[in-house]
Amino acid sequence: MSQERLSMRKIREVLRLKWQNRLSHRAIGHSCGISPGTVSDYVQRAQAVGLTWPLPDDLDEETLFQRLFPQSSSSTARPMPLPDWAQLHSELRRPGVTLRLLWVEYRQAHPDGYGYSQFCEHYHHWAQRLQPTMRLPHQAGEKLFVDYAGQTLPVVQPETGEVCPAQLFVAVLGASSYTYVEAHWQQDLPSWVGGHVRAFAFFGGVPQVVVPDNLKAGVKTPSTPRQKYVDSFYAVSGRPA
Repeated sequence: MSQERLSMRKIREVLRLKWQNRLSHRAIGHSCGISPGTVSDYVQRAQAVGLTWPLPDDLDEETLFQRLFPQSSSSTARPMPLPDWAQLHSELRRPGVTLRLLWVEYRQAHPDGYGYSQFCEHYHHWAQRLQPTMRLPHQAGEKLFVDYAGQTLPVVQPETGEVCPAQLFVAVLGASSYTYVEAHWQQDLPSWVGGHVRAFAFFGGVPQVVVPDNLKAGVKTPSTPRQKYVDSFYAVSGRPA
């Protein structure tokens, strides 16, 4: 039975640990969560096609995959089925939908299709062509992004057994992605501002800029959202403006 192929990122890590750090196959397998035999297989594949570390800068994921797994011209095996990437990309925008869930549905329809790691590799390769991404540099301590998560968290009341939805307040530092999360019963102004106060205490400081989304608790007057936001914060927190 053929072993499941690793993701290209993990293959790169295997080669780095082998050729740069000179670790044993057993140590590499322990670090990457794979067997020493799998490490040996991928190292031998890389050596067979003349790869060395560091890998060439112009060696992209698709080219690396083709070099490690060349397709035999005499092979009569039919190609693996691929999903409709555009429809899959649209499904990912729905709450609660993940790549793993879509892969499970894909394998139910195509039992002989790609494994999860290769499914993700193909999707990300397709998505990169769809729309180029812009790098957004952040300075440390400059911006804190705050919002309520789209999904609620079910909380069971111990006295009655009633299940109540809790709102998740999320604050994320732009540079480090350091995250603070707490649950609120509702998205009202005291909860919103209180979440900020406790987030600042958690981070141990206040950023230069707090970036909220256009939610009602944070922005009530479209013409003066910033002043309304600032006034509301000081009014609820009790701090002098």
